[in-house]
Amino acid sequence: MSEVILDNHTALVLIDLQNGVLGLPTVTPSGQILKQGIRLADAFRAKGLPVVRVKVAWSPDGGDLPSGPAERPGPAAAPPAAFSEFPSELTADGNEDIVITKRHWGAFTGTELDLQLRRRGITGIVLAGISTSIGVESTARSAWEHSYHLVFAEDATTDTDADSHTHTFSKIFPRLGQVSTTQEIITGLND
Repeated sequence: MSEVILDNHTALVLIDLQNGVLGLPTVTPSGQILKQGIRLADAFRAKGLPVVRVKVAWSPDGGDLPSGPAERPGPAAAPPAAFSEFPSELTADGNEDIVITKRHWGAFTGTELDLQLRRRGITGIVLAGISTSIGVESTARSAWEHSYHLVFAEDATTDTDADSHTHTFSKIFPRLGQVSTTQEIITGLND
């Protein structure tokens, strides 16, 4: 891994670190992922850099659930509101995080994420969260297509499937950006 150097045009984007997703069985325990996400968020907040907390949620009637034939479709009904709530440890009192609600895998599809980042002059994104091969990878691909510079916090990202996680980190993310660790990213913020 090469040295991570981040500038003041970088935002942290945390994907689906919400109660319902944190309750899924993951390769790396979700508690560890949340802890690393909090470390990253605290470091970005301390530098005055944007923290974007992305959550997936749907309207109570389920009318905006993704539809279409699939061998492994998503939810048939909207989960309860508590599913989409962030754990209190991640929502530090008084912070001014950007909160994006998505209704698809990727955080750019049908949301104002790009607008929120561009208006703040953001050109780089540190990306982490759950699930590596779904929400994080979909967001990463769109971010790359939008010309953002990407850094992936491998120890702050996990999946429900080990093979999918390994494939994304070994084959996909190195083609889109730089793979790093939470500590290397925090060190890069302070350089």
